[in-house]
Amino acid sequence: MSERIKDSAALKNPLATERTGKLIAKFAIPAIISMLVSSLYNIVDQIFIGQGVGMLGNAATNIAFPVSIICTATALLLGIGSSSNYNLESGAGNQRKASEIVGTGLALLVICGVVIAGVVLAFLDPLLELFGVTPEVLPFAQDYTGITAFGIPFLILTTGGNHLIRADRSPTYSMACMLTGAILNTILDPLFIFGFHLGIKGAAWATVIGQVVSGFLVILYFTRFRKMELSWATLKPKGIYMKAIASLGMAACINQIAMAVVQITMNNTLRHYGAASVYGTDIPLACVGVISKVNMVFMSICIGISQGCQPIWGFNYGAGSYGRVRETYLKAFRISLAVGIVFFCCFQLFPRQIVGIFGTGSEEYFHFAERYFRIFMLMTFINGIQPMSSGFFTSIGKAKLGIVVSLTRQVIFLLPLILIFPVFLGIDGVMYAGPIADGAAALAALVCAVRELKKMRQMEMDIQ
Repeated sequence: MSERIKDSAALKNPLATERTGKLIAKFAIPAIISMLVSSLYNIVDQIFIGQGVGMLGNAATNIAFPVSIICTATALLLGIGSSSNYNLESGAGNQRKASEIVGTGLALLVICGVVIAGVVLAFLDPLLELFGVTPEVLPFAQDYTGITAFGIPFLILTTGGNHLIRADRSPTYSMACMLTGAILNTILDPLFIFGFHLGIKGAAWATVIGQVVSGFLVILYFTRFRKMELSWATLKPKGIYMKAIASLGMAACINQIAMAVVQITMNNTLRHYGAASVYGTDIPLACVGVISKVNMVFMSICIGISQGCQPIWGFNYGAGSYGRVRETYLKAFRISLAVGIVFFCCFQLFPRQIVGIFGTGSEEYFHFAERYFRIFMLMTFINGIQPMSSGFFTSIGKAKLGIVVSLTRQVIFLLPLILIFPVFLGIDGVMYAGPIADGAAALAALVCAVRELKKMRQMEMDIQ
């Protein structure tokens, strides 16, 4: 065991002593539930909009999806960046510095949320056009995006703040924040859409109300229940900590931004090549919107596993306990692989039934959805490796490696493929781009992870 562990107060922290399997369950299960609940905001809206508004409503939520991704990117930049630094500094015994980093992160979450909401409201129509909206979908997209913009500050505070709450060793409260808002959204969705006959506007207002409630629960935690040292003075953003936060949060942020870029590119590609196919422009947009939301469930679990492991990875790496870091990664890898296999079977065997949950459509609608599910999601069984590994690299302070791995699927592989393949294959080219990008990204992440694990094994031998 390293001298850093022996001489540090870290020995008193359960992250340094508890069985890694028990810690993964303690932190990852609430993180997974929180991520699932976060994705439920979009999924529940998609289901009720599909049933109450129809295909054009589903297409509208797909057009609005990049805004949600941008908000998540900002929240992860600040939330993961702050929490990862907090865990590393806490593991090294620098408690005062760790708390000041959290204060800077919280202040930036609030500021960025307000700024992004203002930009979306001020430039709504140009943004929707950029996102690939069609004339038929435009009124629905305007209503939905224009209303949900008011919830953006609370969405960003909740998503980012929950990372800090978990870092403060309160994963259950973090889960409760997300769960409360999602349950409220689920109750209000049918009430507003069907009861008050508000249509897509009702779904948007239900989402905003749920986000506001979750945001206030995060505020309540940091004013009443936190374990970390925090004061008004620490909430003043400091440049030196902004750089540290950005360094470790950039990988997750760039991955989300890449998702937004890919989503926008894909929407425009589908609109262009869909017009030349038997499906038209609106069917591909609606189908891909539904499938992307379903895939969010799978990715939420994989990202939740990574987020739940981050305090374990970060604290033990900062304390020099490399064996526990390696052990935790290998267990997270096996869990991600098992989850991927389950979802792969569902996507291949039951695509029509899954799409049917989100409303009805023509036979062409279901035909396109089934083919897209089976082809684009062909490599689902290994898709959890890349986001989990990217989070791992960020947690141990390997910011550049985390950024590179986070970029592999979306930017390095998928984005060029969805531009090139349709030139030769038409709209089918978008489908075949998916599994190729997924396989290449998983392989790249695995190669980098094996290299880092070998380095840690050598470091562990050197200090024994």
